[in-house]
Amino acid sequence: MTSSVPLIQLNSGTQIPQLGFGVFLVDPADTQRVVEDALAVGYRHIDTATGYNNETEVGAAIRASGIPRDEIFLTTKLRNDHHKAGDVEGSFARSLDMLGVDYLDLYLIHWPLPARDLYLDTWRTFETFANDGRARAIGVSNFLIPHLERLIEHADIVPAVNQVELHPIFQQRELRSFQATHGIKTEAWGPLGQGKYDLFGMAPIQAAAAAHSVQPAQVVLRWHLQTGNIVIPKSNSRDRMAQNFDVFGFELSADEMAAIDALDENRRVGGNPAEVD
Repeated sequence: MTSSVPLIQLNSGTQIPQLGFGVFLVDPADTQRVVEDALAVGYRHIDTATGYNNETEVGAAIRASGIPRDEIFLTTKLRNDHHKAGDVEGSFARSLDMLGVDYLDLYLIHWPLPARDLYLDTWRTFETFANDGRARAIGVSNFLIPHLERLIEHADIVPAVNQVELHPIFQQRELRSFQATHGIKTEAWGPLGQGKYDLFGMAPIQAAAAAHSVQPAQVVLRWHLQTGNIVIPKSNSRDRMAQNFDVFGFELSADEMAAIDALDENRRVGGNPAEVD
């Protein structure tokens, strides 16, 4: 793994690079080039999903990179309409085939879809992937505390990761605290707010950027890392990828961290997991 990126120990025994690269909304036509660029920059943690429709291209980029498979941490996610009884195994097998790999480092339930009430049965199938080694770790995405409590009560394996919307105006403090208590690591999607509000114009972020001679995005990613989040920014630009990766040469002070912490409004910019179906 790339030496500059801290490794986070998961409850499965495997380690995940704390800084990764996501390909949400990356056009399949661009994905191979984008992922090859990310790997060339130094990322060794790639996050995709069946629902992104670019698993094939992610796999092609990994092969073209020449980087050994065991040096890349690869995540994908179960598509929402594949929770159907009997299709979870098939969806997992198709993901392996499209990615061109024989195991995943992390496999996630993409959304809990509580109105369908299938996630517990789906999780039991996920446990078979962990038990037979085809998934080095299994986890969830967009789960709320009640969904996690139900899994913990009725399942054999506690999720290794919960990947959730998390950025300075939506910091998920209660969820993060719950997960820390139960050994579940928090991974942030939309870590830069998806451009849906003027994150980079906020005074504490601008002040920290000026103080450290870095860009506002680097400040926000550094805040995530120092908070303890796993974080997966995305960009189609190699220069921006490199900038986002260059966050280990400075450290935010306690006052700077506190000022960004104080931006929390508990306000989502994405879907509410209690309502997505």
